[in-house]
Amino acid sequence: MSKVDTFASLDATAQAELVRKKEVKPIELVDSAIERIERLNATINAVVTPMFEQARAAAKKVSKGPFAGVPFLLKDCVASYAGVRMTEGSAFLRNYVPNHDSELVTRLKRSGLIILGKTNMPEFGIMITTEPRLFGACRNPWNTERTTGGSSGGSAAAVAARLVPMAHGNDGAGSIRIPGSCCGVFGLKPTRARNPLGPDHGEGWGGLTAEHALTRSVRDSAALLDATAGPDIGDPYWAPPPARPFIKEVGADPGRLRIAFTAVAPTGVPVHADCVMAVREAAALCADLGHEVTDASLAVDGEHVTQAFVTVVSSSVASAVARYAQLTGQKPAPEHFEPLTWAMCEMGRQCSAPGYLLAAEELRKIARDIGRFFLNYDIWLTPTVSEPPVPLGSFASTPENPLQGLFRMSSFMPFTPVCNFTGQPAMSVPLFWNADGLPIGTHFVARFGDEATLFRLAAQLETARPWANRKPPVSA
Repeated sequence: MSKVDTFASLDATAQAELVRKKEVKPIELVDSAIERIERLNATINAVVTPMFEQARAAAKKVSKGPFAGVPFLLKDCVASYAGVRMTEGSAFLRNYVPNHDSELVTRLKRSGLIILGKTNMPEFGIMITTEPRLFGACRNPWNTERTTGGSSGGSAAAVAARLVPMAHGNDGAGSIRIPGSCCGVFGLKPTRARNPLGPDHGEGWGGLTAEHALTRSVRDSAALLDATAGPDIGDPYWAPPPARPFIKEVGADPGRLRIAFTAVAPTGVPVHADCVMAVREAAALCADLGHEVTDASLAVDGEHVTQAFVTVVSSSVASAVARYAQLTGQKPAPEHFEPLTWAMCEMGRQCSAPGYLLAAEELRKIARDIGRFFLNYDIWLTPTVSEPPVPLGSFASTPENPLQGLFRMSSFMPFTPVCNFTGQPAMSVPLFWNADGLPIGTHFVARFGDEATLFRLAAQLETARPWANRKPPVSA
């Protein structure tokens, strides 16, 4: 086996260990990852802005940190990198180049990670498929005619195809967990404000958005969160500090957890038999591991919640368009944006300040209601999505029907957004593949601030039903 293939099979922790022991040099890891990207990216279209020369220059410098020398990819959204374009998947920003690093990027660099490029995403992260007009569709390594999910689809596809061991993502309604499910990798959305959004943002989408990553191993996710978590100067609020480093939870005994599970969508949409099977298998596995498993559902008024969510997100889209118009000196017009983006921008512009605040307060009330549910349970277990990865084009909108994709999207993601309303940590764990060889993630939700329980349980599941050796047809 060549070095390139050997490196591809290792998670970030193992690659960092090779550097620490001086068995390989960072430039070897970087060059091997670049070779994989150059060989496979034409097929999956995961990397849209290569940063190979910057990466090679960084690899030649002495670096420290838990991931010194490990290749990494940055989602083309929110996290700015000085001197490199940040498009957020939009033609309106095709020439926008930030002049500073975001705080998250500063912490990623401080951890020793070497950023090789930016990954594909839908325009402004609105859609849960990665098919932007600017860059074209990102393709699922398990079946290139299927969606990767979104909005962190490029990062999930890159990790699944083993271009890099982990990649940045952010999550405003499931945008880490949904592509984690569709691409068969581990995706954890941390507690609200666990990771910083500054200096450009105090919060995203009215507090719905969280930053983290897609990984192949649980320990990588935990160690990376240790490296990046914590408040930044001027943050409006922050997550409760953990009792100890998250990496110490990996392998720790989770105890006997009280797990409530359901395959019934809170919005009432039908759930595919494969997704139901995935949840039932996960529930049975948890019971076999000694946990107390109960069939129980959250009581949520799906239609009312959806209206409040759309109000908050459309207002946030309108705000983003206005902000980027100021930054770039451009005047926004319909031809600059995809039909759904412009339609949501128009909706947001029509929303009054009281209307926005009423919607935001409705979502906060749901957080309080769901918090009471977690007085009786440690974990809530559901499907991540309601269907296996669907064909590309399934979420398309047209100028004649610009909201078509939004309506289709709501039927695919009935489970994940609630954790963005509440700020609770949640993860998609790759425990199930269907008869067509497509991954279907299982969704676990913990109490606010309690990533520790998720990492303990995830590590236990990873040991009981390993997924590391599952490789998609398109992979290194």
